[in-house]
Amino acid sequence: MPEKISEQKAKQGRKGTHVLLILLVSLALALIVWGAVEIYGRTSTDAGSAPPVTQSQP
Repeated sequence: MPEKISEQKAKQGRKGTHVLLILLVSLALALIVWGAVEIYGRTSTDAGSAPPVTQSQP
């Protein structure tokens, strides 16, 4: 007769609170980096959007 294993021991893992925490923190960090890149992209294109200065030849 096979040995009976309790339901708790038969489960492969506990609740994924640590994994959930890591996923939420990494998502928050990704959003922060994305926001920083968006701000940097807008400031760098605004400074470089002036038309080039051309000199006319006499």
